[in-house]
Amino acid sequence: MMRRCLFLDRDGVINAAPPEGEYIKRWEEFRLLPEVVSWIRLFKAAGYLVIVLTNQRGVALGQYSEADLMALHEKMRAALAAQGAILDDIFYCPHHEGACACRKPLPGMVLEAQRKWDIDLAASLLIGDGERDRLLAERCGIPFVRVRDGRVA
Repeated sequence: MMRRCLFLDRDGVINAAPPEGEYIKRWEEFRLLPEVVSWIRLFKAAGYLVIVLTNQRGVALGQYSEADLMALHEKMRAALAAQGAILDDIFYCPHHEGACACRKPLPGMVLEAQRKWDIDLAASLLIGDGERDRLLAERCGIPFVRVRDGRVA
């Protein structure tokens, strides 16, 4: 039986997006958007997986290490879980533009998640804040909702 999934972008959906061209490098810069807690809890209650898909080119640029990123994600998971919002998985792309098949809007992270978790993409949902997210959803046949500052845009 294939599973349904709520795919979430990170910056601008789970946490306040940094200014253009800047990166969230440390937990102290991470500001959780409270609305996402409700969304995760609702979709989990309906039996969905919840998976984060995030481009993290800051790793390729040397702004922070993969270990820094993973530590930040562990804190994010714990902060969400403390409010009853459980993430099943996190996929990230640490590469430069054009260096891989996983950087959104390319479908690599979605296809990896689909293989790992046996996901029915057409019965899933992707919530994002940007054009890369919309294009990714379109290419993968996933319904898409655009949000801004914790609200449907």
